[in-house]
Amino acid sequence: MIVLLSVWPGTLESTMTEDLSPAERYAAARRRAAEQATALAGFREMYDFGLDPFQIEACQALEAGKGVLVAAPTGSGKTIVGEFAVHLALQQGRKCFYTTPIKALSNQKYADLCRRYGSGKVGLLTGDNSLNSEAPVVVMTTEVLRNMLYAGSQTLLGLGYVVMDEVHYLSDRFRGAVWEEVIIHLPESVTLVSLSATVSNAEEFGDWLDTVRGDTEVIVSEHRPVPLFQHVLAGRRMYDLFEEGEGHRKAVNPDLTRMARMEATRPSFQDRRRGRAMREADRERERRQRSRIWTPSRPEVIERLDAEGLLPAITFIFSRAACEAAVQQCLYAGLRLNDEQARERVRALVEERTAAIPAEDLHVLGYYEWLEGLERGIAAHHAGMLPTFKEVVEELFVQGLVKAVFATETLALGINMPARSVVLEKLVKWNGEQHADITPGEYTQLTGRAGRRGIDVEGHAVVLWQRGMSPEHLAGLAGTRTYPLRSSFRPSYNMAVNLVEQFGRHRSRELLETSFAQFQADRSVVGITRQVQRNEEGIEGYKASMTCHLGDFTEYARLRRELKDRETELSRQGAVQRRAEAAVALEKLKPGDVIHVPTGKFAGLALVLDPGLPAGRSNGHRGLEYHDGPRPLVLTAERQVKRLAAIDFPVPVEPLERMRIPKSFNPRSPQSRRDLASALRTKAGHIPAERHRKRRSQAADDREIARLRAALRAHPCHGCDEREDHARWAERYHRLLRDTKQLEHRIEGRTNTIARTFDRIVALLTELDYLRGDEVTEHGKRLARLYGELDLLASECLREHVWEGLSPAELAACVSALVYEARVSDDAMAPKLPSGKAKAALGEMVRIWGRLDALEEDFRINQTEGVGQREPDLGFAWAAYMWASGKGLDEVLREAEMPAGDFVRWCKQVIDVLGQISAAAPVEGSSVARNARKAVDGLLRGVVAYSSVG
Repeated sequence: MIVLLSVWPGTLESTMTEDLSPAERYAAARRRAAEQATALAGFREMYDFGLDPFQIEACQALEAGKGVLVAAPTGSGKTIVGEFAVHLALQQGRKCFYTTPIKALSNQKYADLCRRYGSGKVGLLTGDNSLNSEAPVVVMTTEVLRNMLYAGSQTLLGLGYVVMDEVHYLSDRFRGAVWEEVIIHLPESVTLVSLSATVSNAEEFGDWLDTVRGDTEVIVSEHRPVPLFQHVLAGRRMYDLFEEGEGHRKAVNPDLTRMARMEATRPSFQDRRRGRAMREADRERERRQRSRIWTPSRPEVIERLDAEGLLPAITFIFSRAACEAAVQQCLYAGLRLNDEQARERVRALVEERTAAIPAEDLHVLGYYEWLEGLERGIAAHHAGMLPTFKEVVEELFVQGLVKAVFATETLALGINMPARSVVLEKLVKWNGEQHADITPGEYTQLTGRAGRRGIDVEGHAVVLWQRGMSPEHLAGLAGTRTYPLRSSFRPSYNMAVNLVEQFGRHRSRELLETSFAQFQADRSVVGITRQVQRNEEGIEGYKASMTCHLGDFTEYARLRRELKDRETELSRQGAVQRRAEAAVALEKLKPGDVIHVPTGKFAGLALVLDPGLPAGRSNGHRGLEYHDGPRPLVLTAERQVKRLAAIDFPVPVEPLERMRIPKSFNPRSPQSRRDLASALRTKAGHIPAERHRKRRSQAADDREIARLRAALRAHPCHGCDEREDHARWAERYHRLLRDTKQLEHRIEGRTNTIARTFDRIVALLTELDYLRGDEVTEHGKRLARLYGELDLLASECLREHVWEGLSPAELAACVSALVYEARVSDDAMAPKLPSGKAKAALGEMVRIWGRLDALEEDFRINQTEGVGQREPDLGFAWAAYMWASGKGLDEVLREAEMPAGDFVRWCKQVIDVLGQISAAAPVEGSSVARNARKAVDGLLRGVVAYSSVG
């Protein structure tokens, strides 16, 4: 059942008793008495505010024994429904698990529930903490519950309710599968409470929940408790994005449209230099325009918001470094948002929260600069910060002692940190591969922070004016309130062995067919089938239109296509041959070769630092190896160090000169790059680039092309006056026929997709002796205890005794390769590694991964589909080794060139996997389990140990 609620709070309860007959008043009194006898009545008395209609509707459904899906905007109070599930569980003497996607949210919810019910009734289970795990109410991350379900934990006994907060996380391509695993595998007796942001396909998701969990009521509320107003800040003026149009419809502010049009027609500086002198009147008009339209600086934005009474504010900047720079800019501008009393409160709270941090670490962590910003009411918030620092910022912001926060988008993911205003500097962000426009869903998530319920009358979203901005595009983002929920569910190796062990292969396959991913795929097939039917009707029409009275035009069209395909094939072969010659030339390059990059963004003179040869070809030097051809790392004449690809070398390249690379050269040092680039220009700047002549086309001498051309000329249809008209219809006919076959292939591909992937995984695991039919071998049982992206690689390393004989610090270095993923691309030298046994073990891990990668290819297990083992990343091995060896924080962070927050997070992930390895490794005849526990002790110290949130 779908309930759509967009009414104002209180309208369900405000029934007028005047003018009712005695019988109607009696019936109303009976209803009120019945309501007072419900669990909801007692629950409502615990709060000093009235519940909204959607909250009441969801709680009533829960009390009636139904599961619920609640989709409502950020800040609307969805968690009230989750807390009612906790209330029901305690009243009924059953357990309730409250799951969240991130540890910070788990900690926050744990603290909230402890305040309400007392710490004796509430427990916490995350990767870092285990507190009172057998309590009737336990807050945990979703992964912890998934692991408990697979392990058949006794803690599940008596479980009555599971609350899945932020359930829209199942769209996350890295972790989303965990949510579906939990939903599918929870016992039928458990009532599920799903809390989601507003999604456009809540009905579809609710239908799936109804299928796998039984009677589920879907309640959608699109009402924001605090209305949100959209603005654009340009120069000194704040413009409303919308203005009231006809019939109360919102229209884009015409002032913004005029500004955009004016900017688009304004000539650039270069245009004005090239053109004739402008008339004085034109110059005066442009000066007036320029004085109104400019992007204000960060301090100016905060001052403007402060003057308008719009603080506290969160400014979203999609860069960690830019967040830190923004704080410094505000400090240099002399901004002070706190009075002396507030400064003293800030300092007292900060000193209390950071008392456990050693004094020598405070300098390393930038504590004093951070504290100065906090005292002035200004702070950054991003994943690179120390978790303790982030917690302090969150606490001070909620208390109103920090009024301006510059944050990356990670702050928008669930942390309870509402503001009066939200500022977006740009509508473009780096998505890991390219700069892309933010989506309507991301815009809604970010601006959803604006407006504090019970404090603000209204919230404000402010976008800074940027050159080239489209007000219509911004209005589209602001006007699209929802985004679709898409499953990211894919079977994994660990999932396969756990399922087979519990249910056998046949039943496991059936269970996976009930996933939301397969549910969505099956629904999409219906629409594709309709399209196929429409296409088939069109094909018949095209076939009739291309009929020729002189002969069989279908045959003539086939000859034309064969000729075109042959010409395309010869062109492709020529391109392949040129690429092969270019690759051979690249493989001959050595460090110190001076080359001319023929094309691409970095075309021009360059010095080879590392040839980046394909795996298995060392060419007599050490360096990074790649499986997709040579990837030379070069220093350009413009002082940039970049890893190039084959696409930058469409023709063979030859060394122009040789240069010695100083041993002291550091690619990360601007001074080193400047000096070496200067030497490069001096050495080879005068040498002209070699020009490559175009080759004679292969098509000119090809016999097959000559034969097809002759056959075309001899065909009867070649002389038809309407030949080209027939040919156009024939082209449409074959294009539609091709499209239809592709659609039929998609239908075939989407049917039983999850089960087919599972079958391939099972076949590979059978090949490796992890499974024998429905039996899980000893190797398989070990794999069942290893969770993570590289679960199979970890299991194979244990199986082949790769980590035997390693010290705890060396083991920590090796395990780091299983979890670490660099944030940036590979535009750097080979990572520094510990020497001796650790280096040999890391090399063996890469060799095993290569074998598994080849095996996955044989079994058609595709990493691009989210299945399979990515290559281990050795970039954190040296940092993990140093820290586990007892080195100081200053030295480790300097060597790792990594922010403290990232360092802590990766250490905690290594600790988590080490814990899994200590449980999975054999106890007798092996030192791995013992050394894994020692490695945990070595890592869990200092800055890692006193960070309570991972």
